[in-house]
Amino acid sequence: METNHTLSVGTTSGTLLSIAPTIVSADILKTVILAVIGALVSFFVSWLLKRFLK
Repeated sequence: METNHTLSVGTTSGTLLSIAPTIVSADILKTVILAVIGALVSFFVSWLLKRFLK
């Protein structure tokens, strides 16, 4: 089966371009900050549990 890359690229580009205007830059910044906080909390909880359960 041959893959049509033009169709997949066009579909992906169209989807991203239709979603892009609805995303506000403040939402992206908030999401990045929350992701960093979540990763740090997860790391420290895992580290503490590993340390206490040794």
